[in-house]
Amino acid sequence: MAIETLVGTTLAGYTVRGKVGEGGTSTVFRAEHPQHGTVALKVLREKLQHDKTAVQRFLREAQFGARVEHPNIVRTLDYGQSDNERYYLAIEWAGGEILDKYADKNGALPSKDVAAILSQICSAVQAAHDVGIVHRDLKPENVMYDPATKQVKLLDFGIAADTDAAPDQRLTRAGFFVGTLMYVAPEALSGELVGPAADQYSLATIAYYLMSGCLPYTGKSPRELFSQLLTQPPVALNKAKAGLVFPVAIEAVIMKALSKVPADRYPSVRAFSDALSEAANAPVAASGSSAAIAGDGGKEKGGLFGKVKGLFGRG
Repeated sequence: MAIETLVGTTLAGYTVRGKVGEGGTSTVFRAEHPQHGTVALKVLREKLQHDKTAVQRFLREAQFGARVEHPNIVRTLDYGQSDNERYYLAIEWAGGEILDKYADKNGALPSKDVAAILSQICSAVQAAHDVGIVHRDLKPENVMYDPATKQVKLLDFGIAADTDAAPDQRLTRAGFFVGTLMYVAPEALSGELVGPAADQYSLATIAYYLMSGCLPYTGKSPRELFSQLLTQPPVALNKAKAGLVFPVAIEAVIMKALSKVPADRYPSVRAFSDALSEAANAPVAASGSSAAIAGDGGKEKGGLFGKVKGLFGRG
């Protein structure tokens, strides 16, 4: 049965109400279930039903999601294969909107707001790290944010990795990196299995972007960006955008977490989050541009973000 014809049908007990979105390997629907209520139902594309690696990735996402229970991670409710052999994953329906879209509409966010958002994401990621899971694809598009409740929900463990996995159990070939180029840590570009410090780098990039509307590297093409990630330091937060000035303490935290050498970052994402919250909530001197310090700048359009966003998804 084609994806387009699933709306209005029942799959493994889930009544499919409407299409929510789609990616390279699966499509997400809003669905109803007698016990679970409204859920997000992810269905593997039909053409991948017999692709061993695609199926393993899909089931791994479900298994990783089931291993980590945290209030800031969407709950995995059910997964398996339906009577018509479609692989599915039912997860908690999270209210709000994709963080990327929220930031795009609201421009550069105040530092305190960013610290509060990152605190929740970091708490979720730390919970994953505590059970040996590295997310590897942290970016605003993988976070749901509800402005009314200010609650964050982390999505998509589709390319997460088990740090204890043996080499023959890994689904990424040596020499091929996974993740999203604009948010990936430099050490991931070698294609080697990365550790928790790589997630911290991605989280710092998210914070940098939410605060400034810019990214820490300015390459205008994927090739140029790749080269910069390997050979150049990131642009200092206070040089990201004209008119935006951040307290030195905030800049220092972000730039430490963006260190090229993993050992130079914070010892954990929890430590990074604590340092960012402390810096963002510290008293600000009365002098200077309060509007700029608060992060009330507009978001840059175009440039790298507009040109290559979405081109470098999963590896």
